[in-house]
Amino acid sequence: MPQVRIIAKNFMDLVAALPVFKLDKLYDSVFVCEAIMRSLPPLSKKYVLQMLYIDVGLTAKLLEEWVLSDGLSKHKAAVDRLLQLRIFIETVDRKKETSYTLNEKFKGNLQKYIVNGEAMPREPMPSSIVVRLPTLEELEAYALEQWENFLLQLIRLTKGEKSASFSSAIMKVVQRGLLSSRDNDGLKLTENGFQFLLMDTNAQLWYIIREYISTSEDRGTDSTDLISFLLELSFHATGEAYNMNTLTEVQEDAIKDLSQLGLVKLQQGRKESWFIPTKFVKNLAMSLSDSTSRKEGFIVVETNFKLYANSSSKLHCEILDLFSRIEYQVPNLIVGSIAKESLYLAFSKGITAEQIITFLQQNAHPRVATRIPTVPENVTDQIRLWEADRNRVEMIPSHLYDDFPSKEVFENACDFARETGGLLWEDSQKMILILRGECHEEMRNYLRRQR
Repeated sequence: MPQVRIIAKNFMDLVAALPVFKLDKLYDSVFVCEAIMRSLPPLSKKYVLQMLYIDVGLTAKLLEEWVLSDGLSKHKAAVDRLLQLRIFIETVDRKKETSYTLNEKFKGNLQKYIVNGEAMPREPMPSSIVVRLPTLEELEAYALEQWENFLLQLIRLTKGEKSASFSSAIMKVVQRGLLSSRDNDGLKLTENGFQFLLMDTNAQLWYIIREYISTSEDRGTDSTDLISFLLELSFHATGEAYNMNTLTEVQEDAIKDLSQLGLVKLQQGRKESWFIPTKFVKNLAMSLSDSTSRKEGFIVVETNFKLYANSSSKLHCEILDLFSRIEYQVPNLIVGSIAKESLYLAFSKGITAEQIITFLQQNAHPRVATRIPTVPENVTDQIRLWEADRNRVEMIPSHLYDDFPSKEVFENACDFARETGGLLWEDSQKMILILRGECHEEMRNYLRRQR
C-alpha cells in the first residue's frame, strides 16, 4: 500500500510559492515585510540590512566576499531564500555577470520600520468598554480546548454524527484532504485524515491554515489578502481585545473561522464585539509547524505492550483507539494495549508504524520522557515487524481466464500475455491463465481476433 504523508510546510514556503504579481502585492503591507524579515535565516537578514540603503545592485562575486570560504554553503542557502521570496531581484548583464538588488517595496517598508519603529496593526480597545478579559492561562486553556473540540468533531463526523458548528469554509478544508464520501456511505477519514490525527498540534494547525489559504480562491477571497491579514494578526498582542468594527468583510469572516480553531476568542459586549488573539495566532509569523513549544506528554508504554495514558481527554481516548485496544477508562487514566489486531486495523487505514511510534515518543509521560528509549525497544520492533508482516503480500488487480477451446489458443494467449508484460501465472495442464488487470482489454481484443 502506498504511504501518503502530509507535509506541513513552513508559512514562508507558501509565500515563496505565490505567483510574482501576488508576492509583490503582499509587500504593500509593512507587517508582511516585518514578518518575512523575522523568518529569514541569520545570514539572509545580514545581507538585507547591509543592502538596505544601497541604491545600486551588488554583484554575486562581491556578495561572496562578505563571508569566509567555509561559509559558502550557508551563503548559497541565504541567497536562494532571498531569491525565492523575491526580496533579491537578480539581473544578468551582457558580460553574464549576476547582480542583486533589493525589492523596492520590501526595501521601502523595511526602511519605514527602522525609522518609525514597530507599530501595532490596530489599537486595543480600552478596558472601560470590554468586559473582564481572560487571563493568559485561561486563554491558553481555551485555545487548546477549541482545537480538541475541532478534532473531536472531525472524528465524530466519520461516525455519522452531524455537526453544525463547522463553518462552510472550514468544512471545505476538512473535506478536501481529510474526509471523503463514497457511494453515499457518509463521510470517512482518508489515509491523510488518520495520519493528520497523529501529527503534532502545531503541525496540525499549520496544515489546516495552509489548506484554508489554498481554498480561499474558491470562496471568492484573494489568497494574498488572506495571507496578509494572517501575518498581520501575528503582530497583535496576545490577550488584548480588538474591535471587530475595524475589520473588513473578508477579515471578519476569517476571524469567525479562526475562532473555531482556537486562534482567536470572540466576545460580545452591550454594543461592541471584539476578538482576542491566542498564542496560536502569535506563532503564525514564525510558522506553527516550526514552533518548539510542546505540551507535556501523558503516555507510558510498558514492555508487555500495556499502554497507560494519564488523561481524561475524550480526544486522547479517540486517538489511542485508532491503533490500540482500549480496555477501560477511569478518571484521569486510560488503560489499553497494543495488539496485532488493533495495529492491522490502523495499517489498513493508512497509518504507518513510524507514525505510531513517533506519536508514542512525542507524547511520552515526563516520568519516561528522559529515558532512552522512551518507548521499549521490544514494542517498537514488534510494531515494525507487524507492519512488515502485513506488507509481505502485495495485492494486484487481476483477471482469470479459463475454459480455452484448445491447447493452441491457450498457449498463444500465454505468449501474448508475456509479450505485453501482463502474465502473472499459468497452469498448462488445467489451461488457466491469470493476467494483470490493466492488460485485460488488450487480451480480450486479442482473443476476439483469434475467433
